[in-house]
Amino acid sequence: MDEQMFCFQCEQAAHCTACTGSAGVCGKSAETAAAQDRLTGALISYAAQLIGEGRAPAPEQALLLMQGLFTTITNVNFDPQTVDQLTENIHAACPGIGFDYDMQQLWHEPDEDVRSLKSFVLFSLRGMAAYNYHARVLGRIDPELDRFYCTALKAVGTSGLTHEALWDLVQQTGEASYRTMELLDAANTGAFGDPQPVEVPLTIEKGPFIVISGHDLFDLQQLLEQTRGTGIHIYTHSEMLPAHGYPELKQKYPHLKGNFGTAWQNQQREFEDIPAPILFTTNCIMPLRASYADRVFTTSVVSYPGVQHIDEGRDFTPVIRKALELGGYPEDTLLPGMNGGKTVTTGFARTAVLRHAPEIVQAVQEGKIRHFFLVGGCDGTRPSRRYYTEFAKLTPQDTVILTLACGKFRLNDLPLGTVAGLPRILDVGQCNDAYSAIRIALALADAFGCSVNELPLSLVLCWFEQKAVCILIALLALGIRNIRLGPTLPAFLSPGVVQELQRRYDLKAITTPEEDLRAILGH
Repeated sequence: MDEQMFCFQCEQAAHCTACTGSAGVCGKSAETAAAQDRLTGALISYAAQLIGEGRAPAPEQALLLMQGLFTTITNVNFDPQTVDQLTENIHAACPGIGFDYDMQQLWHEPDEDVRSLKSFVLFSLRGMAAYNYHARVLGRIDPELDRFYCTALKAVGTSGLTHEALWDLVQQTGEASYRTMELLDAANTGAFGDPQPVEVPLTIEKGPFIVISGHDLFDLQQLLEQTRGTGIHIYTHSEMLPAHGYPELKQKYPHLKGNFGTAWQNQQREFEDIPAPILFTTNCIMPLRASYADRVFTTSVVSYPGVQHIDEGRDFTPVIRKALELGGYPEDTLLPGMNGGKTVTTGFARTAVLRHAPEIVQAVQEGKIRHFFLVGGCDGTRPSRRYYTEFAKLTPQDTVILTLACGKFRLNDLPLGTVAGLPRILDVGQCNDAYSAIRIALALADAFGCSVNELPLSLVLCWFEQKAVCILIALLALGIRNIRLGPTLPAFLSPGVVQELQRRYDLKAITTPEEDLRAILGH
């Protein structure tokens, strides 16, 4: 049967190979997939034109690049009309482009390793663009990074590049990904302060409320400001949970009450008939059910057919009106975590953890802490993702788990206790806060006088979409080895590229929690 679409960028790609039918597993139609391919082709040609001018793109040109790349991330945009509008905007911004790059050339590249390496770069750029966009909103711009996006996009559309040249590009992309996460970290902490540990309730108080999902802290701040004195409570959802750790949000806005629900993939069940509106600021939005579609709003690059969109002015009046109209729950309502917990704790970013660095080093030297695990990443729908919950449960009592991104919901409400005066589960933050986790690891390595790879630290990561891909490429560029990745290895990685990743970085696929723990701890 002829392909109606081709997409293998996320972990749930059909049959672990690619979505090729009338719709992707994510719910994206073949029409939307084609629109996103056209947009990507226009972005590649646009980038080539900009880099040909011999300078970094102007801020408005770079913003258009980021918006375009961000729009193509999994579970961001389901509306082909808004995607096509972005393509038209690119053509209007650069009328001398000529012909757009044809993405079919990449999807049907005869050398599967070339296709794989170019896809690795392209998908990383998509994830990086999301972080870059959030930083730009808060006024943080790096012209050299903007220039790199153009260079890398041009390379994706360039024929005849050798395998070694593409591996060099993978390394450069990983380095740029790390700098992008650093840029966003500076933007978030500069605007909202250094995160502090905080216990977050999972109980929704009676009365009107709004659920805000996604990653954009500026959108949350604007919503909090506009709901002052209205009697409306604000609850984070999924990747917005770490917002509670930022003092300029939590301390300034007492109506930021708690967290609603768990990870993104449970939203269709958890949003069923809720008496409140939901605001999506970024991915991950899933195909909407009729039971709550009329109370969903989108903003930024998120778009869904038939859903009211809040434009760049961020006037959330329609969302506020809907909250007051619906009224919320008549009584306080507990929505427990995946493991039955009533609260979760977040805010253990690098500043909070490294305040305890001397005690941590001493605890390791005295044998009180045997090992650190970084367990987290992008969550998803496969039943095999229960691996991460079981892995956390099996970790010995003298170990510490760092967790981040929406994968943390698999384990963040487990009652694992404390070790050496620290909670055994430390929530570092959002997916981009992998930067914080890396900084923690580098600081500990410095304290012990060794490399990160020599630390008693193991990375056991789950991935789903392209922000997770850009984190992985950053870790590899830093030379971090022995990463365990699951629940499956990316479909876009060819057997030859997987073999090379294993040789260069000892990248591994997860097996079972028991086997992986035995291999890590030596018994």
